[in-house]
Amino acid sequence: MSDEQNTDVPPNHLSIDPRSAFYDEEVLSRGVGIRVNGTEKTNVHEYDVAEGWVRVEVPTAKDRRGNPMVVKIKGTVEPFFR
Repeated sequence: MSDEQNTDVPPNHLSIDPRSAFYDEEVLSRGVGIRVNGTEKTNVHEYDVAEGWVRVEVPTAKDRRGNPMVVKIKGTVEPFFR
């Protein structure tokens, strides 16, 4: 029974970048939502619950390799499955 409850909790660190060590396609295919300081964010690039931060994509900015620029936001991070 505790194994079933454990699968309903998203990982503590997850990234949508396939080059990252924290990328997990199975978890992402289930649909993960993120709340930061009580506000749901839809443009999260990476998060870490233990350290209390998320990296949010800036919609119009790209780096020199064409990847989206990200901004680090600190606060209470609450991941959940949709």
